[in-house]
Amino acid sequence: MNLLDVLVEPLQYEFMTRAILTTVIAAVVCAMLSCWLVLIGWSLMGDAVSHAVLPGVVLAYVVGAPFALGAVVFGLLAVALIGVIRDTSRVKEDAAIGIVFTTLFALGLVLISVTPSQTDLNHIIFGNILGVSTADLVQIAALALVAFAVLVVKRRDLTLYAFDPAHAFAIGLSPRLLGALLLGVLALTAVVALQVVGVILVVALLIIPGATAYLLTDRFGRMLVIAPVISALSSVLGIYLSYWLDASSAGLVVLVQGAVFTAVYLFSPRQGILGRRRRGTAQPAMTAG
Repeated sequence: MNLLDVLVEPLQYEFMTRAILTTVIAAVVCAMLSCWLVLIGWSLMGDAVSHAVLPGVVLAYVVGAPFALGAVVFGLLAVALIGVIRDTSRVKEDAAIGIVFTTLFALGLVLISVTPSQTDLNHIIFGNILGVSTADLVQIAALALVAFAVLVVKRRDLTLYAFDPAHAFAIGLSPRLLGALLLGVLALTAVVALQVVGVILVVALLIIPGATAYLLTDRFGRMLVIAPVISALSSVLGIYLSYWLDASSAGLVVLVQGAVFTAVYLFSPRQGILGRRRRGTAQPAMTAG
């Protein structure tokens, strides 16, 4: 079997074609968002919101509402609860995040266990990329397009908010509204990624691409290009490996992204550990260009 056969054979199956398309769509929009999450330092918040949307998704299924609506509502609810606990008690933010997201995630697990369903809701937890239907693909593409459009249209405001919230406020922008917008997009993006890797591994798609790109460039504009490219290519490779190894698609998508990050962390020309040790230079600062 030659390389061409390795590449072409999986594409003969419609479910593989849909899986690859869905994975690329989710990988690109998650990677774009991950750039802001990494820059602002919201990695733990991304983890919290991506897990907290689970009960919203289940309740939306029960009442026949769009998954995105339930996810956004519970994503914003999680953020509000974290703020209330942090501001009205001695509990610090990281502990508040841990309390809220684990409690809401547990609520989602309970709802799944007691909700009668003709479909397996456990796919929300672990992902079911190989079972994506054409209707699922259309829905995921539509949600991803909305999230992508918001990030592109508001990229300058969001970037200013990430670098200097005080300056953003001084020129008439509302840091609070921009933060809420970013959290809303985070909840929406979590729904996009649920079908691919499940709620447990969503945070990987939301953090690893941005962190990898952060080590490859010191310009945020380039980061917004590098992260989606790396994420898409890594995800496609993960799907191919899952086909040939007959292993978990979600697990391999994340493992490939993790392997790419490890390689960049060690060998990046400018910010890799080994490269910096050879040159004896400090880490350069990120710029908005």
